[in-house]
Amino acid sequence: MPRLDVVHLGLRSYGEILELQRAVARARIAGDVDQDVLLLVEHPPVVTLGRTARAANLVATPELLAARGVERFDVERGGDVTFHGPGQLVGYPIIDLATHKKDLHWYLRQLEAALIATLAQWHIPAERNIGLTGVWTAGRKIASIGVHAREWVTWHGFALNVSVDLSYFDLMVPCGISGVVMTSMERETGARIPLGDVAAAAAAALGDVFSLELYERSERELTGGQSAAIKADEART
Repeated sequence: MPRLDVVHLGLRSYGEILELQRAVARARIAGDVDQDVLLLVEHPPVVTLGRTARAANLVATPELLAARGVERFDVERGGDVTFHGPGQLVGYPIIDLATHKKDLHWYLRQLEAALIATLAQWHIPAERNIGLTGVWTAGRKIASIGVHAREWVTWHGFALNVSVDLSYFDLMVPCGISGVVMTSMERETGARIPLGDVAAAAAAALGDVFSLELYERSERELTGGQSAAIKADEART
């Protein structure tokens, strides 16, 4: 059975993990990484703008972002502006769709299905919103998705609000959706939920939807033990 190599990265800067996922994706394309990979991480406060983002949807000035300690990155993923921060589970699936199905719309629906299954474990009734990408509960958005792919290998991914400070979303029009109300697992349940428990559940759900066997790996194993291409990429950054 093909594997999903799961790497738990803890709290790490966005820029550092952006370069890591790009390097892993290049290695997956080259065949130096021979299994699909899931990077799971928390980020310090950061806003990211996708390739279709409208500048007006980031309503905070650079001065306000700096005052709140929020970095900014313009990246190659699809979608508009979003926020990552502590208390949010961010997942970067690096998956070769050529071994699954060459269809990005199908891939997005699979990510949504995995997040819906994850939330069900905490009795949060989650759903899709037709015509929009992401996951909602009772009309409130609880998870955002934005991906990129080259030669059918994906990177970027999803952000699931577990116990994140939702006030950060006031800095923007989240995902470019006017009037959207953001929520979190903590707000919906009234309970503090350990991020590690959600990470384990999300990894298992992704394994299920892509029919992959989970295999826990360390970052060192991923970057040092398997792929010379990744080490060469890291040396250039």
